[in-house]
Amino acid sequence: MSVRMSLRSNLMRVGILTAGGALVTLAASGPVSAGDRSGDGDSNSTSVTKGRVTAVGGLRLRDAPTRDSRVVRVAPFGEIVSIFCKTPGETVDSNPLWYLLTDGTWAWGAARFIDNIDKTPRWCQ
Repeated sequence: MSVRMSLRSNLMRVGILTAGGALVTLAASGPVSAGDRSGDGDSNSTSVTKGRVTAVGGLRLRDAPTRDSRVVRVAPFGEIVSIFCKTPGETVDSNPLWYLLTDGTWAWGAARFIDNIDKTPRWCQ
């Protein structure tokens, strides 16, 4: 493993993960709940929500919520992903939201290409 992964592992152990400039706080046993920031019915649940990738050629998952950030991996069309939280980022096809995914890589995906399967993702803190 690289030094970067070692640093990320250490940050997660103490409860903090930085992802693309957004600060995400984690508890030792899981994510900290986020309050409903805008009255749009977001859940205060600490669990992740599920989404389905709709990008026909696959969705590039990135290390920051921008289209020019480094690609971490590509999620194929139809893949079910785990969404930790949402945050504003670079607008993609009129949608400014990005989802932080917890599929083993902690990567950002443009919400424009991920359909929610169950509840609306909570806001990142």
